[in-house]
Amino acid sequence: MKVGHTSRRLRFFVMVLCYRRMLSVAVTVSQTMAHFLAGPQHAVAYFGAIPHTVMGDKLQAAGLKRAVGDAPVLTPRDADFAAHNGLRIVPCHVGTGNAKGRVENGVGDVKKNCLAGLDLPDFSALHPAARQWLETVANVRLPGATRHKPTALWHPEKSALHPLPMHPFAIATVSQVRASRQCRLPLDTHRSSVPAHLAGHALTLQTSPDRLCLSLGEHLIARPVRSDDRYGDFEDPDHPKPLLAPRKKARAHQLFRRFLALSLRAAASSLQLEQRRLTPHQHVRKLVALRDIYGQEAVARAMADAVAYEAVASDSIANWLEPRARFIPAASALHLPRRAALLAVRLQPPALSIYHATAPPAVNETEESHPMEPSTEPPARAMPPGDGAH
Repeated sequence: MKVGHTSRRLRFFVMVLCYRRMLSVAVTVSQTMAHFLAGPQHAVAYFGAIPHTVMGDKLQAAGLKRAVGDAPVLTPRDADFAAHNGLRIVPCHVGTGNAKGRVENGVGDVKKNCLAGLDLPDFSALHPAARQWLETVANVRLPGATRHKPTALWHPEKSALHPLPMHPFAIATVSQVRASRQCRLPLDTHRSSVPAHLAGHALTLQTSPDRLCLSLGEHLIARPVRSDDRYGDFEDPDHPKPLLAPRKKARAHQLFRRFLALSLRAAASSLQLEQRRLTPHQHVRKLVALRDIYGQEAVARAMADAVAYEAVASDSIANWLEPRARFIPAASALHLPRRAALLAVRLQPPALSIYHATAPPAVNETEESHPMEPSTEPPARAMPPGDGAH
């Protein structure tokens, strides 16, 4: 199944109560002692009670050996778990699956009905899906042997079981580890960060299925990320800060030295920035970047003008540098190597249409000030020839 960026093989723990067939399922991706003990602890927490006797497989994590006629020899961790919860663990003999047929049927039921065809995006969604299957399918159907729903007659059976202890059993395993010089701690197939001052130190690691606790002596110093993914690198942002702080100061000092080398007026510019309560580091970084764009000579000239006019902000200096950097070709004389080349020079006639298009129309001032008005007198009549006065 897909677990993070990799695919891992699933393993699950099944516990069935013999009287009412109440079923519990815990899914995991590992078979360490912590994951193995998490199975029965999850089951008794789901039931809310502890049975008197538990019959299980003959696993190396559950029992060391089981001789015929003798009491089973359990591992120390498994024996402590049984003593803490007040139950008796009886491992089966090798090849006697019929001795625990109820749980074998439960295992097949989980494979065929719960996990078969289940399409989930990630391993984290499997636990809620398995719990929903228990509450809606497995523990509400009618078993052929009892003909009663397990949840319907669960309360009479629960009263005959042991109550849960006040505190759950500490299933975490304790081991001694050593952090690398890169402030990393190898955990299974991935790495997790530790505080920088603990690089190379021997530490105590408590491993449980859901969390990790890292301690130095009796003091808890970190809780690394617990992930079922493989080949990952998990880093806490606070762990490398003590190592990065001196480097950050060194980079800031080097940047300020580059700023002072820009101009003789750089120190006065920095003083004005502090007096105006601006952010000197931000403006210094921008001014150093302007030197890479416009050149040191242009920036030094702009900084001198900025100090003189008390406008030392980086935005003001950038506004002065931009128009000065515009390329304006300078006019130069026409150079002709030979006099005969003068005959080949052709000048285009000037275009006078631009003046006609932009000049205002000419207006007669006399006509504008004294406009012609229509006459009220009748027009003079032409006299025929010979009728004139003598």
